[in-house]
Amino acid sequence: MRLLLKNVHIYNNGVFRRGSVAIDGGSILGFDCALEGAAVLDFGFSTCYVFPGFADVHVHLREPGFSYKETILTGTKAAARGGFAHVGAMPNVNPAPDRPAHLQLQADLIAKQAVVNVYPYGTITAGQEGKSLSEMEAIAPYVLAFSDDGKGVQSAKCMEAAMAKAKSLGKIIAAHCEDNRFLNGGCIHDGAYARQNNLRGIPSQSEWRQVRRDLQLAEKTGCAYHVCHVSCKESVELIRQAKQKGIDVTCETAPHYLIFDDSMLENHGRFKMNPPIRSRADRKALIDGLLDGTIEMIATDHAPHAPLEKNSGLAGSANGIVGLETAFPVLYTELVRTGVLTLEKLVSLLYENPAKRFGIGTPLAAGQPATLTVFEVDTPYLVDPDEFQSMGKSTPFEGMQVYGRCLLTLCNGKIAWKERLL
Repeated sequence: MRLLLKNVHIYNNGVFRRGSVAIDGGSILGFDCALEGAAVLDFGFSTCYVFPGFADVHVHLREPGFSYKETILTGTKAAARGGFAHVGAMPNVNPAPDRPAHLQLQADLIAKQAVVNVYPYGTITAGQEGKSLSEMEAIAPYVLAFSDDGKGVQSAKCMEAAMAKAKSLGKIIAAHCEDNRFLNGGCIHDGAYARQNNLRGIPSQSEWRQVRRDLQLAEKTGCAYHVCHVSCKESVELIRQAKQKGIDVTCETAPHYLIFDDSMLENHGRFKMNPPIRSRADRKALIDGLLDGTIEMIATDHAPHAPLEKNSGLAGSANGIVGLETAFPVLYTELVRTGVLTLEKLVSLLYENPAKRFGIGTPLAAGQPATLTVFEVDTPYLVDPDEFQSMGKSTPFEGMQVYGRCLLTLCNGKIAWKERLL
């Protein structure tokens, strides 16, 4: 493919400059150079930006085992429409990728269906049951990291053994931190909304107590440790202190924790996820964590479900919302346009930091594969789940007016998404 992207703002080495991108044979030939015989996309707008294809290290693609919720094909199409060219596929599938044969089933589906780069996680424990370790050594060369996402590893002894093994293998432990002793059968944050609506709440200590335990184990073992979907202020402070001590820890939060607090909840399944949306103070602490570098990345925790699984209110619906197709627009609208973050900072959270920590990603540079995304950021539109490529339609951002429409995503020189307006 020979393609010339003209009149765009190009993100390169942490700054933006206006120009053109020449693509030849699936690679970036260079910037502001001629390319005879190329197809030309002249965006002609002062508000069109070319970014490296974003990296989301926390995505549920649901296959194998749950294709009624999502498939590798639909999930990666959703990723491409959201500007994501690299996704980490969480391991709560069936069979769980806890051994080579199980991982191969997932790898075969990825090879056949994926339109963006997919990096599977391996489980920490066999069957995600939290009792014995998975075949970590056998699957280590083929997985992004190890996680039992969806379940916290309850046994400190088991987690310590996993961290020691991961350290020896040079791999990351990415932990869903949840202490089951404090769940209390809750469905949302243990706050004012829960009390006013007579709903059981999930206290923040269900998260931060396990974060604290794991940080102690990471310090002991020297393991590279990553905290998934941080939601509460106590977790942010624990991670901040751990970084100051030199513990090898990174973390992520998700767009919904940055945009909403529990005063904004509605009694609908599209507001139910785990961990839950927490208080205004927690939301502020998360934003502060982004600004001071405690939280290095934003991941979507894209978790599609069938419609019937999300139509029973907060108490009865399954945990999880979709997020790949709304992440950049809502973050750009609510955080960049309002002056909370710079656009450069947002790109570092969606691409540079996850790429660096997890060893994935493709920079915008001559000679690199043409893996990039183009967004137009000046025309408002409403979030409409009926337009989603994902099979999942449940999102708290439904109906929100946002800025930032993905016009084009290329992955390794191939068109993964092209907006019909082009």
